[in-house]
Amino acid sequence: MEETFAEVWLPHYVSYGETDAMGVVYYAEYIHFFERARGAMCREAGLGYGKIEEAGFMLPVREVECRYRSPAHYDDHVQIHARITEWRRASVRFRYEIYNEDRTKLLCEGMTLHAVVNREGRPVAVPEWIKEKLSGTKCDAEGD
Repeated sequence: MEETFAEVWLPHYVSYGETDAMGVVYYAEYIHFFERARGAMCREAGLGYGKIEEAGFMLPVREVECRYRSPAHYDDHVQIHARITEWRRASVRFRYEIYNEDRTKLLCEGMTLHAVVNREGRPVAVPEWIKEKLSGTKCDAEGD
């Protein structure tokens, strides 16, 4: 049986404040888009980040990659796709793609690798309840 992982599509209208002087999305904003989609995916699975922290766990970013393929501009309606691609003993990997409105043109892609640590910042095994909540959830989230 093939293992399934959580994924989400988050629609987003690019705001003026997310662009540079040329009206193009500022490069660092794409990382923020990744974070927004990741948070939406967790919330849709019933596992907002606050719940993870309340249980004594944190998911700091250990690595990030971002490849820019085509620019997005002010007021573009983009679709942000986020999904889990790998669970390790004490970490989880997310992949992201950002597309134009009708999902026909890839604008950006990337990944984040998150450690799973306790309140003292020490790596710990991924709790099974986190894996269970984030396995198999596929949805379209409410965007802006």
